[in-house]
Amino acid sequence: MEKEVWFRPFVWMDYRLAVLFTVVIPLILLIWAFVQKAEGMQRLLAIYWRVSSLLAITIYLMIAQYPVSFISGFMARILIPISLWFWVDLNDEIEYHSSGPLKLTFTSWRWATTFYCILGSLAFIPFLGCAFSENVSNNPNCHVWFEAPLRFKEWFHPNTSTGFLGILGIIALVIYVLYLIYFVLIKLGKQGRSATQQ
Repeated sequence: MEKEVWFRPFVWMDYRLAVLFTVVIPLILLIWAFVQKAEGMQRLLAIYWRVSSLLAITIYLMIAQYPVSFISGFMARILIPISLWFWVDLNDEIEYHSSGPLKLTFTSWRWATTFYCILGSLAFIPFLGCAFSENVSNNPNCHVWFEAPLRFKEWFHPNTSTGFLGILGIIALVIYVLYLIYFVLIKLGKQGRSATQQ
C-alpha cells in the first residue's frame, strides 16, 4: 500500500499546511489581538475557532477510519472561508482598525487561509467518493488520508482505543451539526449578517 499512492507527499503537505494556517497562526493572532485589545479581530477569531473545530472533529473521525470524515473535512474547508468573510459588522470594524503589524498579519492570514481552503476543497473533491466506499480502509487512495490522524493518535492518545476516539468524534459531530442548524435557522434568521454578538 505504501508504494501505490503517488500523491502521499501532497497529502502530508496538506496536513502540515492545515496545522500552520488553521491552528498555529490563528492561535498566535488570537493572543496578539487580545493583547492589542482588537475586539473585532477577537470576535472574528472566536467565530473562526468554533467553525474550524470541525477540522478537529474530522481528525478523530479519521482516526477511527469512518467514511463520514471525508464529508466533514470537505465541509470544514468550505465553512472556514465563509466564517472569515461573512460578517458585515466585523469586516467594517477590521477595515477601520488602525494600520499596523497586527492588521497586516491578520489580513494576510485571512486571505491565505481562504485561498488554501478553496484550493484544498477543489483538490479534495475526487476523494469524496471515499465517504461512500464500503471498504474505505482497504482503498489505498482513501487510506492515505488516515495516516496523519493515526500518527496524531500515536503522539497524543497512545493508550486510547481508536473506537473510543471515533465515538467521541461522532458525538462531537452531532453536537456541531445541531448547533450549526440552530445558528443558521434561528440566530442568523433573526440577526442576519451582523449576528456576531456573543
